[in-house]
Amino acid sequence: MPIQAIEVGNKAHAAFRPIVEYFGLDYSTQLRKLKGKSWACMVNLTMQVAGGSQRREVVVVDRRTTGMWLATLDENRVVEDKRADLRAYQAEAADALDAYFHQGGAINPRADEHQVNALIFQSRAQIELCQAAKGLIHPDHLEAKARVVLARGLGEHAELDQSRRPLYTQSFLKGKNLSRKEMASKAGVFGKKVKAAFIDKHGREPQMYPLDLSNGQTRPVNAYTEADRPLIEQVWNEYFAPLTLDT
Repeated sequence: MPIQAIEVGNKAHAAFRPIVEYFGLDYSTQLRKLKGKSWACMVNLTMQVAGGSQRREVVVVDRRTTGMWLATLDENRVVEDKRADLRAYQAEAADALDAYFHQGGAINPRADEHQVNALIFQSRAQIELCQAAKGLIHPDHLEAKARVVLARGLGEHAELDQSRRPLYTQSFLKGKNLSRKEMASKAGVFGKKVKAAFIDKHGREPQMYPLDLSNGQTRPVNAYTEADRPLIEQVWNEYFAPLTLDT
């Protein structure tokens, strides 16, 4: 695939048009669709045309955006001789995404020694943080997190007691297939009612856990486990399920 790379803000970016045309797609259409995606990062640059003195506007996208865009392409709309490559990429991307969310991480089998060593160093640092967090974080969460980190460092699947697997009210609500508007309106009140139900049942507040957000930030959230799912489901059924509207 032809990629014209340029560094923008210390991050690698690629010219978007050549990638689009490589797959035989309409550039204007794909650019319009990309502009409507919240995860897309695009930058408009003025660059000199190769082999000439003219300058023109070029849209470049970062590596993250390129990967997401490729993963969301309709394989039936790209030129036929590129479909096999796209299918292979999307299948691998689906496996990696599933492993990230349900196994705690994914390792590329083609990772070189430097990349593997960097992952090992990161895992070691996370284990040290787990050690330092003893007494501050719910022990079930801490053990599950440590098992996931160790498994990721070894390239294996984490063996977790399902009842001790971390569970958050946000992830529970996502499993209810709520719209973004419904999530925003229900999340705060739902979290408070779950916390109140937990205190009523156990006579103590749930411990806190520093949750990593998709934007790179970290915020403390109430720590529950799969063992608490029946209680959380009970709160949902009692206060929220009847209020959910069919869309």
